[in-house]
Amino acid sequence: MEKINKFLVIGGDLRNVELAKLLKEDGKTVYTYGMNVNSSETLEKSVEDIEVVIGPIPFSRDDLTVNSKFVESKILIKDLLERIKGKSLIAGNISKEVEEIAKNYNIEVIDIMKSEKLAVLNTIATAEGTIEIMIANTNTILFNSNVLILGFGRVAKTLAIRLKGLVQSITCASREDEELAWIEVYGYEKIDLNNFSKYQEIEKSLTNYDVIINTIPSMILDVEKLKYVDKETLLIDLASNPGGIDKEEAKNQGIKLIHALGLPGKVAPKSSAKFIKDIVYEII
Repeated sequence: MEKINKFLVIGGDLRNVELAKLLKEDGKTVYTYGMNVNSSETLEKSVEDIEVVIGPIPFSRDDLTVNSKFVESKILIKDLLERIKGKSLIAGNISKEVEEIAKNYNIEVIDIMKSEKLAVLNTIATAEGTIEIMIANTNTILFNSNVLILGFGRVAKTLAIRLKGLVQSITCASREDEELAWIEVYGYEKIDLNNFSKYQEIEKSLTNYDVIINTIPSMILDVEKLKYVDKETLLIDLASNPGGIDKEEAKNQGIKLIHALGLPGKVAPKSSAKFIKDIVYEII
């Protein structure tokens, strides 16, 4: 893909709105669709003269329609792929099902979220957005707070670093040996989730935190474990749907839970768009 100058940016959130602006500032020809930027444009018109399609992150939430925050009408994935046959599609978190359909139309599919660089850079906005949520949804200063972070992957590492010095104590939990070792290296309190199912460990691990943040994309705080969480504790789930905290049980117990998805697009769309643009340029 050399000398690519004509793009279609489709769907998504404020990141794609900002991305379209940045590409235009670089002198690229940019069409947009499904972003309410130019409601007179049609999909047919938009794809006539473009070389690369840049979709949203995530590309879809149901594998049927393109993720698009700003328009009510649905953009069917199959319709889009039929119209961009033979071109390249760059988007984030593209499912295997969509990739298989794209092959039938000779579409080169590039999942931008497989870029380690972008994944790491995105953690900055996620961490800052999480801190913003903590400040807005607790009635005490962060300086006095005890925080538990479930998981110790990219997001958790960046979040813990940003929280250090802002809160009283940070405890990180994992079941992976490598992550548990890194928790020790960073100097945080540690919980081994392999022992989490034991009664004494659950009670000891969950009762004394002002904020519990989950980053693990599987059920961690279920009905059994949530009964040990203090009713004043703020729960923040950063994991993709369905998350790792039982929403219904948290509601039943009157515990405040915020499932915070897509924070980079909400709290820092311009910075996130710059990261995406740089990765797109590296790809092409």
